[in-house]
Amino acid sequence: MTRSMTGFASDEGQFEDWRFSWDMRSVNGRGLDLRIRVPDWIDGLEPALRTALKGQVDRGNVTLALKINREASEGGVMLSPEGLSNAVEMVKAAEAAASAAGLDLMPARASDLLTMRGVLDSSVSIDDTTALKDALMTAVPGLIAAFNASRDTEGDALATILSGQIDHIEANVQEATAMAAARADKMRGAMTASLARVLENTDGVDEARLTQELAVIAVKADITEELDRLSAHVAAARNLLAGTGARGRKLDFLSQEFNREANTLCSKAQFAELTRIGLDLKHTIDQMREQIQNVE
Repeated sequence: MTRSMTGFASDEGQFEDWRFSWDMRSVNGRGLDLRIRVPDWIDGLEPALRTALKGQVDRGNVTLALKINREASEGGVMLSPEGLSNAVEMVKAAEAAASAAGLDLMPARASDLLTMRGVLDSSVSIDDTTALKDALMTAVPGLIAAFNASRDTEGDALATILSGQIDHIEANVQEATAMAAARADKMRGAMTASLARVLENTDGVDEARLTQELAVIAVKADITEELDRLSAHVAAARNLLAGTGARGRKLDFLSQEFNREANTLCSKAQFAELTRIGLDLKHTIDQMREQIQNVE
């Protein structure tokens, strides 16, 4: 199954007087960039999340965020001016540091500030967050499953598109192979005529040497190897699509090899129809490379 690097999933839940919501999303990336945004006062939550995600995602820029709020208890929940001031200063410092490094951060929201340590004072304090952490982690397996399901769905669509593009490349190769025979006859006739003209108008020409040079030109113009390699790349691409696991990097490398052979085919063409086929090949390969950038 082909998996896309783009996906999304969310979930909501409640534990005692805490309400929480999970948000997990990803976009394509060169490697795996895992960003976990959870309150730091819930002991052990981030390490537990990283353990749960291990082996579930191989590539992509993945963000897993938690929003959690506490409903008013009998003793009430009050805003701590000092804690809020400290939180605002920390956010400002983080934004300034990011700006200096040329990075753009998402604007902080009030709900984000409220989850920071010390912003809210409650008559009911939490000295041990183990039970809360366990309740939060209960929702994580289902969240990850839904996230990967969305990536698989998009991956199926990508596989269909890529399969069609590979079929088109194969059809181009077959057409070029058939066209190569007509091109060979035309080039042979043109070379023979050129050789006859040279021999008629030149005295003392080494006919054997001239024939040898023409043979070298013919070998350099031969496209059999390029067509054979293109056919082999088509078979390799189909095997990769039919395989399992992360294979986006392999497909990307293979698309570069496709492009290399198409470029050589165009440079050797010397035949209008063959040039047309080569340009069509390059166009399809470029489209295929764009889709491959989203494959895990």
